[in-house]
Amino acid sequence: MKKHVLVLLVLALMVASLSAAPLTIKLAHLNPQEPFDVPSAAMAATFKSEVEANSNGDILVDIYPNGVLGKERETMLQVKAGIVHSFISSTGGLSTFYPLIDVTNLPFAFSSYNVGYKVYDGSFGKELAADIERKAGFKVLGFGESGGFFAFTNSKREIRSPQDMKGLKIRTMSVPLHQAVVKSLGGSPTVVAWSEVYTSLQTGVVDGQMNPISIINMAKFYEVQDYITLSNHLYAPYVWVMSPRFYNGLSSDQKKIIDDAARTAILAGRGVSRIIDSSDKGLPTLMAKMNVYVPNSYEMKQFRDLAIPAAREFLENTYKSQGKYWVDRFLKAIEDAEKELGL
Repeated sequence: MKKHVLVLLVLALMVASLSAAPLTIKLAHLNPQEPFDVPSAAMAATFKSEVEANSNGDILVDIYPNGVLGKERETMLQVKAGIVHSFISSTGGLSTFYPLIDVTNLPFAFSSYNVGYKVYDGSFGKELAADIERKAGFKVLGFGESGGFFAFTNSKREIRSPQDMKGLKIRTMSVPLHQAVVKSLGGSPTVVAWSEVYTSLQTGVVDGQMNPISIINMAKFYEVQDYITLSNHLYAPYVWVMSPRFYNGLSSDQKKIIDDAARTAILAGRGVSRIIDSSDKGLPTLMAKMNVYVPNSYEMKQFRDLAIPAAREFLENTYKSQGKYWVDRFLKAIEDAEKELGL
């Protein structure tokens, strides 16, 4: 009898121990885990801190930076399978699963960062997130900071107008609209995986690329690129996804902790990005290492007049009625945000 009681007591303790074990979230992103230098790292670090503090340690977050779990498509598939719980993805990483994310890459769409924040945090962002979950099978925690407005860099010549783009091989993500925009400006779009961009620029596989200032600096592209043009032609967000199976298995209190932590983390990423842009980690450093050109209003009009119609035509021809719906919805959200901000 005593042995039976002892066995039951040990089993009870084991069950209690298992039930008390903390839940662990595997969170991946592609960049170095340097939260003061990289927006996605700031998001990941803030999320980890908020979740672990607000859950009293009942939920832990393990961060997997630098693409250690695989390239974007591989990591997205792991999220879909529930092997990785969450991933801060570029629009390129999501595009193979949800092509309509292209709409967020409309060129020259935003007049300021605050307009972009309102669009992605408001009703447009919520509707887009719901559509992504319904059609692609990813829970969207939010639309985070990928680094800010895009600039063109290259190793051949100064880009002052679309004429200077002709013949340049420009690296793009696997985002069809990015490729259409580069092509409309006279460049030759070339898809290269993020992990291979530096080497491709160094060896001349591609002549140039386009990314935000903070990403150009973080990746040290100034070592293999001579010219940068501040075209501000794109502002594409990171799309922060989570496994719906994992998320739906959480309690309502746990979901609140996750959702609130993601919102706070996105704000942190945006703040870090704006600080980087204006610090010695941003444009001032690039100005010391590269030839920096800012197009005048006439030159910007040339870029816009080619890129905007080409992008709209591409979206509406490629995605038909859905493309037209999301373009109209996106532009209306931008218009509403500008009115609200008095712009």
